[in-house]
Amino acid sequence: MPDDFLKLVHLNEAVGVLKGLMTNTGLTTENIKVENACGRVAAEDIKAPTDMPGFERSAMDGFAVKASDTFGAGESLPAYLNIAGEILMGKPAGFEIRESEAARISTGGMMPPGADAVVMVENTEVDGGTVEVFKGVAPGENVILKDEDVSTGSIVISKGTLISPTTVGAMTGLGLMEIEVFGLPVVGIISTGDEVIPPDREPSPGQVRDINTCLLKAAVEKAGCISKSYGIVKDENELLFDTSNRGLDDCDCLMISGGSSMGTRDLTIEVLGRLGEPGLLAHGLYLKPGKPTLIAYCREKPVFGLPGNPGSALAVFNELVVPVLKRLRGEAAENIPRGARVVEAVLETSISSATGRMELVPVSLEKENGTIIATPIFGKSNLIGTLARARGNIRIPEGSEGIEAGATVTIELLD
Repeated sequence: MPDDFLKLVHLNEAVGVLKGLMTNTGLTTENIKVENACGRVAAEDIKAPTDMPGFERSAMDGFAVKASDTFGAGESLPAYLNIAGEILMGKPAGFEIRESEAARISTGGMMPPGADAVVMVENTEVDGGTVEVFKGVAPGENVILKDEDVSTGSIVISKGTLISPTTVGAMTGLGLMEIEVFGLPVVGIISTGDEVIPPDREPSPGQVRDINTCLLKAAVEKAGCISKSYGIVKDENELLFDTSNRGLDDCDCLMISGGSSMGTRDLTIEVLGRLGEPGLLAHGLYLKPGKPTLIAYCREKPVFGLPGNPGSALAVFNELVVPVLKRLRGEAAENIPRGARVVEAVLETSISSATGRMELVPVSLEKENGTIIATPIFGKSNLIGTLARARGNIRIPEGSEGIEAGATVTIELLD
């Protein structure tokens, strides 16, 4: 048995080692329309070519005034100002506010010259051509400055940052219609096993439909990458090597599901050892589910041998592969949060756990009298049909022996 088979690593250690080896990863770039950039990663710092909004405007419906004309105004002693006119949306005022004057203005309207504040409409009362102000304002109150949102030359989005709907909005608001982004990495998927058949076929006794190809394809595309399937490969050394070698040539990352546990482990280990230096890094994670995982780096590309069990394969993908794919997508390390949406819940049933490994326990969620109740889903070998009922995971750290029923726990929600 190869010594590598006995080498288990902690999850953070595995991610760190792979990221350390990926310093020479060549990232391609492309120029795309900003409207299509959400979910991509910026390949350059984007600086504002101008101020935004670019002019002083009102933050409220009301009256543009000289603030000094309202000082001391109150319910018992209002300030009386002459209405000089109305500011039309999308146009400059065309007149100046002088002492003891005011102008009607709507939210977003351009402030007229001479005015330095806006009185909210609910603090006023109009009587003919005069407006009574019942609450004074300070200079700048209810006014958005011309560069308050974005100032000329400031960085709107940094290189390596994931582009969101809000950054798309900010760029279009500045007139930026194209952006340079990193290319999308291609991830190869190979399913192995003599017992595995295509999902559209009826299995004979002892056979199982291929779940992992479609499961991992969906996971890869959810992670913002391109998937490339190489189908089902039988447990034959040269066939698996040839397919893996071709996948490594075609793709930026390769995943082989199955062949990492007892019976076929030596075959997969041998294949990974032939794909290129430095080759196999570890065989096993201190993680449940997902302990029998192969981790390799071949020809400057990450390669993963995922467990054949679909639930375990998906857990390892989320915990180990996703951080690596983020790096391949060009995301800066400091911009890679864990990203899970969480809720607090009360645990219905106690959970025991072996110390020395991190464990992910799937749970279903129900609301009772305003309290979210989390019920652990216990199923043999993380059966995918059982896991389909899960709404989230409880993360049990390596040093814990479990969690008692009735405890408040943090649930990482599944999409």
